[in-house]
Amino acid sequence: MDMTQHERQDRKELGAYSPETRLIYGEMQDPAWDYSHHLLPPISSSATYRLDSAQRGAQGFMEFAHHTPEVSVKTKAPIYIYDRLGEPNKDMLEQNLAFAEGGDVAITFASGMAAVSGVLGMLTAAGSEIVAHSTLYGCTYSLLTNWYPRLKIGVRFTDLTVPGNLEKVITDKTRVVYVESPVNPTMRLVDLKVVADIVRRVNATRAKDERIYTVVDSTFATPFCQRPISFGFDFVVHSLTKAICGFGTEVGGVVIGPAWSRDPLLLYRKDFGGSLPAKSAWPILVIGLPSLPTRMRQMQETAGTVARFLETRPEIECVRYPGLPTFAQHELAKRQMRDYDGNFAPGAMIYFVMKGKDPNDSLRKAEACINRIASEAYCITLAVSLGNIRTLIEHPGSMTHSAIPAEEQVANGMDPGGIRLAIGLEKADDIIRDLKQSLDAGR
Repeated sequence: MDMTQHERQDRKELGAYSPETRLIYGEMQDPAWDYSHHLLPPISSSATYRLDSAQRGAQGFMEFAHHTPEVSVKTKAPIYIYDRLGEPNKDMLEQNLAFAEGGDVAITFASGMAAVSGVLGMLTAAGSEIVAHSTLYGCTYSLLTNWYPRLKIGVRFTDLTVPGNLEKVITDKTRVVYVESPVNPTMRLVDLKVVADIVRRVNATRAKDERIYTVVDSTFATPFCQRPISFGFDFVVHSLTKAICGFGTEVGGVVIGPAWSRDPLLLYRKDFGGSLPAKSAWPILVIGLPSLPTRMRQMQETAGTVARFLETRPEIECVRYPGLPTFAQHELAKRQMRDYDGNFAPGAMIYFVMKGKDPNDSLRKAEACINRIASEAYCITLAVSLGNIRTLIEHPGSMTHSAIPAEEQVANGMDPGGIRLAIGLEKADDIIRDLKQSLDAGR
């Protein structure tokens, strides 16, 4: 009897193939699905699933989020019941995302913020504390400062780019250390290995139920540029909406972490309700993630060219891009931000600050520059989000980070005249043309 291509492939070690190839093909055969005769997996679009008997339905609910080493998703097909609990497209995407990031498991969510809420909700309880880096995405800051106090969960903010600060703020109640790296929007880097090592030393003196877990939002870097689990972090969060999707068509999030976290994350997602729609999982699975390495290579090459251009402009006070030798943490960037082949991968995000006589003047010039781009530029769009094939520009202080009081923004390194530029797939010369036109007009 002839074997199929993928049955023959099962006899080979998948580890012999590059990560980029595996992000395209994944594992087409699994106890949960067999799409070996499909070039691409079909869209799973059923909100609910037919059950053969009451007993099978009861068995499905009993087995949901109760995995054991003997009976797991690797050895036994799940009984699909309802989309919010799980379905094939999400399961396939999660398998590939776990591989991309180097984690044991991945659980997808309806948005990046749902993923942040999911992992922190799983790891904390009333009376516990989170230590967070002093600068965070505005919605994450709002979650931690507006909602968590109501749940009696404390938050201590500190500058975690200074390693000594972490040990000063950890208390007996600390259960999570939460960071972004690169930080949104300032592009500051947190030394992930140093943070993980400090937490590991503290955990060595603690009981299991008092352990501290490390969580990083690595959205700016993507799994192509940085894999924090390899530095000792427990959990990685991504907004799938950004570069992993890549085309601005879907909203989603993911938590990648250790094997033990699969069941509690699934239960939290089920009860919290933040499930990624199957119709959103499919494009990320078959278009976004497989094309991530190719897109990121081109985008970061363009970002380097654009960043070097911005450094030449007298209207600009500073340019922060990890790929620039002038970047204050350039050596850390070279150690921490590496692609699957070990090459330096500084990403595609740029933060630059307009020069002004004072902060208000800098703010006024940043707004004027962005407004000119919004009305006149062809290939730069005023819009939030990032990682898109189109170059996007925004003013973080008044837009994505507006939940943070202005005085706190300044205290934590966000300049009033700061501009966030997310490089897309356009030619560098075209992006520079639009930037030059706006800058020249402001003289």
